[in-house]
Amino acid sequence: MKAAVYEGPRTVTVKDVPDAKIEHPCDIVVKITATNICGSDLHMYEGRTSFETGRTLGHENMGQVVEVGSAVSKVQVGEYVVLPFNIACGFCKQCERGLTNYCLTMQPEPALAGAAYGFADMGPYQGGQAELLRVPYGDFNALRLGEDAAERQSDYVMLADIFPTGYHATEMANVKPGDQTIVYGAGPVGLMAAYSALLKGAGRVWVADHQPDRLRRAEEIGAIAINTAEQDPAEVVKEATLGLGADNGCECVGYQAHDHQGQEDASLTLNGLIDSVRFTGDIGVVGVFLPKDPGGEKAQGELEAQGKVPIDFGMMWFKGQRVGTGQAPVKKYNRALRDLIAGGKAKPSFIVSHELGLDQVSTAYEHFDAREEGWIKVVLHPDGHGNGHKK
Repeated sequence: MKAAVYEGPRTVTVKDVPDAKIEHPCDIVVKITATNICGSDLHMYEGRTSFETGRTLGHENMGQVVEVGSAVSKVQVGEYVVLPFNIACGFCKQCERGLTNYCLTMQPEPALAGAAYGFADMGPYQGGQAELLRVPYGDFNALRLGEDAAERQSDYVMLADIFPTGYHATEMANVKPGDQTIVYGAGPVGLMAAYSALLKGAGRVWVADHQPDRLRRAEEIGAIAINTAEQDPAEVVKEATLGLGADNGCECVGYQAHDHQGQEDASLTLNGLIDSVRFTGDIGVVGVFLPKDPGGEKAQGELEAQGKVPIDFGMMWFKGQRVGTGQAPVKKYNRALRDLIAGGKAKPSFIVSHELGLDQVSTAYEHFDAREEGWIKVVLHPDGHGNGHKK
């Protein structure tokens, strides 16, 4: 089968690799029809993680079931399914608590928790930027889709990661109807967090970034854009809230945050949120931060390379703010979000800028990594149904 293989920093090529196959009675094999390039893929693409060469990337996947293991009883061949990026067993202590993002069974390293497709330090599993994908514990991990799945793939594939992840940010930030919410980052996850806050009935949602094309997309869904190259988000929000600040905020950038001049600063968005959010407010952090960043010392400093970020903890403590962190437990949200899509209440595909074939993956990574104008979210179609630039 064809797959997008990581060959080293900024080098992804399509190669022939062994077909995905059933390895356990609970497995299913999915023919991938839509798979996204995620912002967190770029950390690996740039060589900023321990991701091994020769592995297949891709953790935002959906497709059609082509084979099921002997112990699979619910999922059937021919069904369209979307796959949480979290690979979970469903029966460990964490999964029983709904924390499928920190499954203990699927992570082979005893000192760690959590597994994912094609992701550094999250198990040996291959990614879905390929023609086929093996899915462990298919009955538990696969979310079955309705009869509109094939025609609405660009909506449903967002359930694999970024729609639930953006929603998770708003859950940790405790966004409620009428709230004033600030989102740092207008990338795909930041846009999904803003969209989720609006779906929840937030009164005002600001989105802070310095990428004009992404800020325009935020305005299209009803958010208020703040261009950080021109304005201080904290001052904008305070001026609009009698000096108090937003009720809550979402961090959707991560450790490679950088200012409009290109200077990296892992503390930039965290400190911005501490300043922007009011006393006793809530902050949800879904942007990726790592305990080790092999490229961090050169880009930022020795401490940042060890995952040590100089945040304004004293001010956060003084303001009594609460902070939630970590990857999203996708299964906690994906069924309800699926039904919002099916019922016409949500259309997360508004962020899609390009739909391409798998053979264009190298070019797609190059443009997306450069944050070129108009490259906001790329959906790859290994079955060759990509139609190029969308919006």
